[in-house]
Amino acid sequence: MPKDHGIGASPKRREDVRFLTGNGKYTDDINAPNQTYVYFVRSDVAHGTINKIDTSDAEKMPGVVRIFTGADFEGVGGVPCGWQVTDRFGEPMQEPAHPVLAQGKVRHVGDPIVAVVAETLEQARDAAEVLEVDITELPAVIDMKEALKEGAPKVHDDLTSNLCYDWGFVEENREAVDEAIKNAAHVTTLELRNNRLVANPMEPRVAIGEYDASNDEYTLYTTSQNPHVIRLLMGAFVLGIPEHKLRVVSPDVGGGFGTKIFHYAEEAFCTFAAKAINRPVKWTSSRSEAFMSDAHGRDHVTKIELALDKDNNFLAVRTDTYANMGAYLSTFAPSVPTWLHGTLMAGNYTTPLIYVNVKAVFTNTVPVDAYRGAGRPEASFQLERVIDKAARELGVDPIALRRQNFIKPDQFPYATPVAVEYDTGNYDATMDKIEEIADLAGFEARKAESAKNGKLRGLGIAHYIEACGIAPSNLVGQLGARAGLYESATVRVNATGSISVMTGSHSHGQGHETAFPQVIAEMIGIDESQIDIVHGDTAKIPMGMGTYGSRSLAVGGSAMVKAAEKVIAKAKKIAAHLLEAGEDDIELANGEFTVAGTDKSVAWGDVTLAAYVPHNYPLEDLEPGLEETAFYDPANFTYPSGAYACEVEVDPETGKVEVCSFAAADDFGNIINPMIVDGQVHGGIAQGIGQALLENCVYDSDGQLLSGSYMDYTMPRADDLPNYTVDHSCQTPCTHNPLGVKGCGEAGAIGSPPAVINAVVDALSDYGITHIDMPATPARVWEAIQAAK
Repeated sequence: MPKDHGIGASPKRREDVRFLTGNGKYTDDINAPNQTYVYFVRSDVAHGTINKIDTSDAEKMPGVVRIFTGADFEGVGGVPCGWQVTDRFGEPMQEPAHPVLAQGKVRHVGDPIVAVVAETLEQARDAAEVLEVDITELPAVIDMKEALKEGAPKVHDDLTSNLCYDWGFVEENREAVDEAIKNAAHVTTLELRNNRLVANPMEPRVAIGEYDASNDEYTLYTTSQNPHVIRLLMGAFVLGIPEHKLRVVSPDVGGGFGTKIFHYAEEAFCTFAAKAINRPVKWTSSRSEAFMSDAHGRDHVTKIELALDKDNNFLAVRTDTYANMGAYLSTFAPSVPTWLHGTLMAGNYTTPLIYVNVKAVFTNTVPVDAYRGAGRPEASFQLERVIDKAARELGVDPIALRRQNFIKPDQFPYATPVAVEYDTGNYDATMDKIEEIADLAGFEARKAESAKNGKLRGLGIAHYIEACGIAPSNLVGQLGARAGLYESATVRVNATGSISVMTGSHSHGQGHETAFPQVIAEMIGIDESQIDIVHGDTAKIPMGMGTYGSRSLAVGGSAMVKAAEKVIAKAKKIAAHLLEAGEDDIELANGEFTVAGTDKSVAWGDVTLAAYVPHNYPLEDLEPGLEETAFYDPANFTYPSGAYACEVEVDPETGKVEVCSFAAADDFGNIINPMIVDGQVHGGIAQGIGQALLENCVYDSDGQLLSGSYMDYTMPRADDLPNYTVDHSCQTPCTHNPLGVKGCGEAGAIGSPPAVINAVVDALSDYGITHIDMPATPARVWEAIQAAK
């Protein structure tokens, strides 16, 4: 019988009450007294020299408070990068300056040049219309390979070239990999593109800067996934504000998908300008601005080679990837195609030799950074596509080929050749489950039925693994991270027994306010309604690293457990005093402390009251109060994995692809709230299908953004998606965090793109088509069919 509370139960999300009734508190809902509004004048060319900015007429416009240009930020730090990559020659990456407002040059369409602050947004826009910005347009570089050619225009004049870094991993394996591929019985080669995406969270970015001259304190309200990181980066590296003088508040956030992890120039501007004019400054992005100012995702071009022996055992993998950085380095951009991608190239397989080469390239486009999955989708897509192609070339079943090369349960913990160690997993179990729930045995009958209707039916399988909860801090520090990757929690027990949990993990759709109380309630034995979750305000919560990389429960939840364990340990001492028993004899269950082997007991609320009204209290041994803080730094990543199956129908007359069914069998370790896990997987699959079939961010050769609105950038809609069958019953708990959880937020977006494209290629296989790049739009599919006839 399903549980109705605690770990493993599926209570409805408590936060949804305010969201569905219109009572959410988003950043744009906040308005400060005497507030002004800023409108950014952005570059309409991809590359150019700024000759002159004339603000004189604009300054005379009604309502204008002040106009800012790059000159106002001379001596102010630029937007920092949070990760430094060292190349395969031992040299640090090239790291250009990223000014808050453009100085001397513009480097992509949307680069902010001038900021007009006025009494109203309409007045700011009107003034911007009469600004004169004289720019000499320069040749732009958009294609990564062209950007690396001798004589190509440089995005940054002070760099030696457009190459950010040339990374090799594991460099010591390079010659052995080359030799293995040279001598292999069979080598499958595939060239593919992981298309550029725009995150498009429902809520666009917003920033409100405030300054209090009476105490020299700043407040920034922003749509961020990690407010403490924003405080650290902006305060220390951009504006030089001591952390105790800067408060960052991130209230309800309407989706992030990675794009709200990063520190953006608009946040720094609003904070800076608030002091400069001594009034609050507010900016709300329009959807058009979001397309050309939010960090984009993916955009890799890869050649992958898979070597097999005569018995179809994997021998080696070699990849060469060009990764687009855009015009500037976003906060975690350098880590995405390297440590978050190269370390996952073993997949679920026992491949003994792997070499990954990545060339990161500056282009005159919007910066590229983490997007749901961040490096792991790119790795899984390469592997799962090349394995499928190899199976076709060898004439073997793609599932059987995967099974033959799986890491087996008795091989864990398993050290891969790309420097990570998987602690647990059972990949045959998830493959067994997907064959069952997707009814693969009935596929041929469904294919025959589709053929009667003039449609081509295809089946695609993919098996992914990902690394979540990036850790530990001392390791990632060696790899170039410029921040710690722990998480924190404070468990504050009130006198009447209710609890407030302050966490550095930020919620922007994950359901933290529901799932986190389930953990604490399970430990103490009280109702979840007695537990409140506090997050998103640096003035209220301990220093934390925020939410990304499917880390909330594995890292943030573990910090809560550690803090709660401290609380319980102290509460047991109080209970022992009240019950006149030994501390070691005290047990806690169902909200009651008992003396083992007796009927003596005291309720949770009585113990907590004693902690704050210490009339009968061991004051000589314990200080009053019941509040504890813990910081948790993981010993390793967690490694969720799973098998996905997709069936599509292709109309050969139009090229239209319809996803008929999609099934997912995931291993997330222990599950806290099955309903929330289902929702996370559903959302991830929708985004993965969107990438595979619909979404594509496109620039022309001059750097103009051709897909800058929903007229040209196709988002998945309800009728593009099937009903999903999802299962997470195959559980191998994580061995190194106290909850045994692995993370589920990105899995759907990792496993689904290769499953969809494998299905499309399977449907088109009778034409001899072996690959089609994402997105598999009707035009692209139709052209492939015509070319193959």
